[in-house]
Amino acid sequence: MKNTALTNKHIGLGAKMVEFAGYNMPIQYSNLLLEHENVRTKAGMFDVSHMGEFLVEGKGALDLLQFVTSNDVSKLSPGKVQYSCLPNEQGGIVDDLLVYMMDTDKYMLVVNASNIEKDWNWINQWNEKFGAELKNASEFMSLLAIQGPKATQILQKLTKTDLSAIPYYHFAIGQFAGEDGVIISNTGYTGAGGFEIYMKNEDAEKIWDAIMEAGKEFGLLPVGLGARDTLRLEMAFCLYGNDINDTTSPIAAGLGWITKFNKDFINKANLLKDKEEGTPRKLVGFEMIDKGIPRHDYEIKDESGIKIGVVTSGTQSPSLGKAIGMGYVNTDTIKQNKPIFVEVRGKLLQAKIVKTPFYINN
Repeated sequence: MKNTALTNKHIGLGAKMVEFAGYNMPIQYSNLLLEHENVRTKAGMFDVSHMGEFLVEGKGALDLLQFVTSNDVSKLSPGKVQYSCLPNEQGGIVDDLLVYMMDTDKYMLVVNASNIEKDWNWINQWNEKFGAELKNASEFMSLLAIQGPKATQILQKLTKTDLSAIPYYHFAIGQFAGEDGVIISNTGYTGAGGFEIYMKNEDAEKIWDAIMEAGKEFGLLPVGLGARDTLRLEMAFCLYGNDINDTTSPIAAGLGWITKFNKDFINKANLLKDKEEGTPRKLVGFEMIDKGIPRHDYEIKDESGIKIGVVTSGTQSPSLGKAIGMGYVNTDTIKQNKPIFVEVRGKLLQAKIVKTPFYINN
């Protein structure tokens, strides 16, 4: 297992450590429900240094990224971030990612930890005809996510950069906790607001300590990957390997908004067909009516017990006090507004399809 630059911090704090995407990561420190609630009401800090970072530079950088990603990279300007995906040639998704425009002809891609090697090989394979300069910086960078309504107040104590002036999905590079060249990004995976901070590995412990100290008066807690999952599911954010994968169309996954057909990109023709003709199944959000918790890979059935779909993510929502999930369901069932049932330990439990996000942040 790989460690992040902060593994010893987590162990020292008594975190329960688990293997995740090949890394030794904290799943929780104290209590998942407490950590979840703290992010929604105060603030929490996540070590997400297992994520991958690629630098893409040079004259061919924009053309390469336009071809390998689904979103329109030409809409970016320095200081902007874009959510996107890497389509494969079979109609599925290699990975979902963030594209940062650092400067003219200079970008940073942030990819999922489990897909670092796969994504690196995939992008390099297509780069032969574009000639961009690629660097895998994943092993040298650390990433902290400070999320929650108090996050801005906590972090503002540590930088002269005006955080309130950084719009959502924008970033600034500046001095933070006495260290230069830190990327401060108004992004996150919780729906609770806050920032993601990118730094050199050697600065990670110092910056972690500085944020924890600055956050004391605001009730900041370290938070593990367990609460990260319940938080993202309440927002119906897709998790690669669960809700999207090599076989799921971005159109079926509700990611048509990041799939732009005003440019040429990998598998454009098939994805355009998906958009125009529809897909046989779609990713939906649902709430349980009967008591029971849906889990990944549980079957979704109709009232006569015929399989019409599969659960991709499910949990008991700490914020809502009810069981929620996402899953792919036959499009005909959705159109006809028929009741759905999740099979839990041999029993058919009724659920209802609902609009997402499940949780609305007021």
